[in-house]
Amino acid sequence: MTVTLLLVAIVILLCVLAEKFSGKFGMPALILFMFIGMLFGSDGILKIPFDDYRLAENICSIALLFIMFYGGFNLKWKAAKNVAVKSILLSTIGVAVTAVVTALFVRLLLGYSWAESFLVGAVLGSTDAASVFAILRQKKLNLKDNTASLLEMESGSNDPMAYMLTFIAMGMINSGGTEHIIQQIFLQLVVGVLVGVAFALLTIRLMSKTSLISDGLDTIFMIAMVLICYGLSQIFGGNAYLSVYIMGIIIGNSPIKNKATLIPFFDGVTSLAQILIFFLLGLLTLPHEMPEGLVTAVVITLILTLIARPVAVFALLKPFHCSVRQCLLVSWAGLRGASSSVFAIMAVAGGIVMPHNLFHIVFMVSLFSVSIQGTLLPKIADKLDMIDENADVRKTFNDYQEDSAITLMRMFIPQGHNWENKLVKEVNFPTGSLAIMIKRKNETIITKGDTRILAGDNVILSVPAYEPADNEQLTETCIDSSHVWCNHAISELNLASNELIAMIIRGDETLIPDGKTQILENDIVVTYRE
Repeated sequence: MTVTLLLVAIVILLCVLAEKFSGKFGMPALILFMFIGMLFGSDGILKIPFDDYRLAENICSIALLFIMFYGGFNLKWKAAKNVAVKSILLSTIGVAVTAVVTALFVRLLLGYSWAESFLVGAVLGSTDAASVFAILRQKKLNLKDNTASLLEMESGSNDPMAYMLTFIAMGMINSGGTEHIIQQIFLQLVVGVLVGVAFALLTIRLMSKTSLISDGLDTIFMIAMVLICYGLSQIFGGNAYLSVYIMGIIIGNSPIKNKATLIPFFDGVTSLAQILIFFLLGLLTLPHEMPEGLVTAVVITLILTLIARPVAVFALLKPFHCSVRQCLLVSWAGLRGASSSVFAIMAVAGGIVMPHNLFHIVFMVSLFSVSIQGTLLPKIADKLDMIDENADVRKTFNDYQEDSAITLMRMFIPQGHNWENKLVKEVNFPTGSLAIMIKRKNETIITKGDTRILAGDNVILSVPAYEPADNEQLTETCIDSSHVWCNHAISELNLASNELIAMIIRGDETLIPDGKTQILENDIVVTYRE
């Protein structure tokens, strides 16, 4: 037991170091997690024998459900709603088109049966949220035309469709028929949506309107609710991944208490889940068996990257008048990763036998996808002129606002102010505040008790961060030329009685506005609403 715990700790530490130094290697950290697993596996240095696909399926399924939940929880709906229709089409019809086109070419080029070809397409039909999120954040990839939000919502929501198609394909191979497929699809979608919405509303109600959850136990309560939602959705025949994703979106975009605690907690849980999945994928692989399926994996990778994904993207996005550049970038950003490998593990654990080991094929395709497509994604975005230097990709996630809490306050001391000519230790500062510096002309003075405050000084105070109540919100609005506020003074706006424009960010300047302040294009307006 002690040796096992020691090995687990070493693996986690190695993966943390891989995350830290992945940028220096020029590849996503998730690839390094895989290689660490391979080093520990049967063909690696430690030669740990592990081929229990059923155990791996159970572990990876739980890890994937938390990745799915946090993908929804951390999706900022205000940033994503403008691309929601396109994202949903890509995550549903797009996955189906990708699966069918892939299956067609696998059948024609590799000679698999139709059912086997469809299983390959279904397993590889979805893009991987963990890989996409990691690259966007790590590379600070700010993309034009709301493409970052489009990719985040698509990759976070397309696993349920791929899971459903995989489930159907396995039934076709095992039973040899396609009976009740329509009923299965309908049941999975309807039950999945209903359970997700119901548990989201129940969770919000219990956290916001009751005192049943003690302070400090919010995270434990949330874990329990996510697991119950997942379990009940499966019991009633629903799509459990769809349920937890919808649950995450609704809760993450609701004014619940202690969200500032929940976000970093689930961020850590999701990071650990990613490490666990990619390490297990590496641990399951047998590198000495992979060469026999190498050609097959390369062919499937080319089909996905150059044919199936672009066909789906262009067919669905061009009717919305999306540019060719955006369609090409979205096509290239269709990374395969953890979710595809987890679905392949499910198929192998379910007794599916194919000409080549399905898991190894999917593992190599995912490896090629994340290492080649993921590594080249920033360069492709740059070549296509799709990088937006004036945007911050963090703003498309729900954790952005919590990172920007205002904790400093400036006090200007005019002549005659009751602090003038007093020592810092003699001044009655607001409760909980502390004078940390004085800006005096071009001089910065770090304050001490015997520092004297003079007229004309700017005293910088640190003040306790204010945590809004459940019914209070600070929101940011980016003003474009078509916004109704653009080129209007604040006094001209028809604001609600409980709404106040608290701050305007204009380039590198932060303005505290009054009624005469005019809102201009590209301003970021911070609004307080009760």
